[in-house]
Amino acid sequence: MKVHFGKYFLTLVTVLAVTVFFSCESNFKDVQRINAVPFSPIGEAEHVNLKYTDSGKIKAILVSPLLLDFSNLKYPYTEFPKGVFVTLFDERGNKSYVESDYAITYAKTDIIDLQGHVKITSSDGKVLQTEQLYYDQKNEWFFTEKYFKFTDANSYLEGKGIDFSKDFSVMNAQQNRGEISKIE
Repeated sequence: MKVHFGKYFLTLVTVLAVTVFFSCESNFKDVQRINAVPFSPIGEAEHVNLKYTDSGKIKAILVSPLLLDFSNLKYPYTEFPKGVFVTLFDERGNKSYVESDYAITYAKTDIIDLQGHVKITSSDGKVLQTEQLYYDQKNEWFFTEKYFKFTDANSYLEGKGIDFSKDFSVMNAQQNRGEISKIE
């Protein structure tokens, strides 16, 4: 009878040990999941009105309903999930405007990604519209592979893919068609 009891006792201890081991691991995984926060912003701001200055002069004003700051990540970025409206000032005080339904700026690359009803209106009446547009801040260069429309007083151009300088003085269109009535 003793041997029989020892056999059951050993089996019971083994089953209990296995159960405790697996239940502890399951609880540990649950605790890990609770503590994991996927891509939480380090800061949020509503009704944003930022003024960028250089040497005491306003260079740009950015207005957005919502700003999410993800500068706490390995690849930091700032997101504007409800869009942006930016007023840019040149050296003479002329205003140009940039607007989009969504924007994200990447800190390490200085690239801004504008998406959804992107529209740039220059101080001299030039207008570019597209669904997505990137801006390289270091090189002051815009580019897109999406369909675009560009208009000014003398021309109309549309197509797929364009890149250009911030003042529209240099433009490279890929697949386009249009009408130019005056070339300077």
